[in-house]
Amino acid sequence: MTDVIIIGAGVTGCAIARELARLDCKVKVLERASDVCEGTSKANSGIAHAGFDAVPGTWKARMNVEGSRILEDLSKELDFPYRRNGSLVLCFAEGDREKLEKLRRQGEENGVKGIRILGQEELQKLEPGVSRQAVAALYAPTGAIVCPFGLTIALAENAAANGVEFHLQTRVEGIRKTQDGYRLSTSQGIYEGRAVVNAAGVYADWFHNMVSARKLRITPRRGEYCLMDKQVGNLVSHTIFQLPTAHGKGVLVTPTVHGNLLAGPTARDMEDKEAVNTTREGMEEVLKKAATSVREFPARQVITSFAGLRAAEAGGDFVLGEVEDAPGFFDAAGIASPGLTAAPAIGRYLAGLVGAYLSVGKKPDFVAVRRGIPNMEQASMQERRRLIAKNPLYANVICRCELVTEGEIVDAIHRPLGATTVDGIKRRTRAGMGRCQSGFCAPRVVEILARELQKDPGEIRKADPGSEFLADKGEW
Repeated sequence: MTDVIIIGAGVTGCAIARELARLDCKVKVLERASDVCEGTSKANSGIAHAGFDAVPGTWKARMNVEGSRILEDLSKELDFPYRRNGSLVLCFAEGDREKLEKLRRQGEENGVKGIRILGQEELQKLEPGVSRQAVAALYAPTGAIVCPFGLTIALAENAAANGVEFHLQTRVEGIRKTQDGYRLSTSQGIYEGRAVVNAAGVYADWFHNMVSARKLRITPRRGEYCLMDKQVGNLVSHTIFQLPTAHGKGVLVTPTVHGNLLAGPTARDMEDKEAVNTTREGMEEVLKKAATSVREFPARQVITSFAGLRAAEAGGDFVLGEVEDAPGFFDAAGIASPGLTAAPAIGRYLAGLVGAYLSVGKKPDFVAVRRGIPNMEQASMQERRRLIAKNPLYANVICRCELVTEGEIVDAIHRPLGATTVDGIKRRTRAGMGRCQSGFCAPRVVEILARELQKDPGEIRKADPGSEFLADKGEW
């Protein structure tokens, strides 16, 4: 019997795990995929929202603004990429100025600092690349960008370093209330916990409905994106939104913390909780709408596209807290946008509730600091020389597009919750994320994984089982 079982190792589950690691209790995280950050958390905009969109008084508003305040200090503590670049919401018609004013009032009521409306002239000076058709904009200087993989992996590594156990490739199949807590049937056997935290993304309604008569319904909302080459990464410096609709904040254009340009997402409700395919229609929509926000939008510089699913709960808000008719079962459900921004705040809130339920105190030896993988691309010449002197593998470039070395890849494999797949290496080091999209470096990454994990190269996968890179001729 463990104290707490968390279902899901996305950014929300990992944030909760890291906060629970501060407490004197045993925590296990069950994740169906081969790595953390394999669901919604791997396929989003990477935006740290300022907090003006959410309706005042909602969980979204509270957690968004608190998360926005936490993230910068957290990025220094856990060493992941973050940059406060500010955001702009464009208004294209004089008749829509009142909608912009409403967003401003909402933002002020939610506690967003420095938010104001810009006229056309000031807007063009601040962001020369935006469309000249924009007549005004809402400016939020506290908006920021973050690496969603870096944040999630940093939270998970720090949780693991402080004693949290991560059980990957462990699919939860059933939950039953027991006298002492909950009994979870999984693909890897039975787990029992005094408390359960449900952070299962688009599947959170399934697990909630197993224990509660008060049902949730989560609709997967697919968002498709286009990622542009670093050659055009400085086209805009701020995150550029359009006035939001009932389905979300619309198609945005933003720089990324790694120097690319990103556009998206679409918003289409799906029945299939695994519908992460991209479509021609989706790509055309993204590029068309992005071109209305930004002049001379570089559609020919797209290097890849991807799609993710947001967990849109029927009530339109986050569902947080202990389930009324299931004591000891805590929901972190319906975590759609701004879930990435809100995750650190959700982690603190739910860890507080679970700690009070279990009546446990703080650990005296919690280590809050984590150091990330060295980044040779961004390192100074002095730092490069120091790393190479310490380990010559840092001189061997594997990914030319992103200047990722063998030393970085080996570090990614041997860290807490180290990478075991090519995608795991990609998210931790960016090997394969450049213009050629792993056309050159993938074979070498497979070789390094096989060597360091002492496996046959035929066992090395892109991600989950069934995605092996090599096969016997008899299987072709």
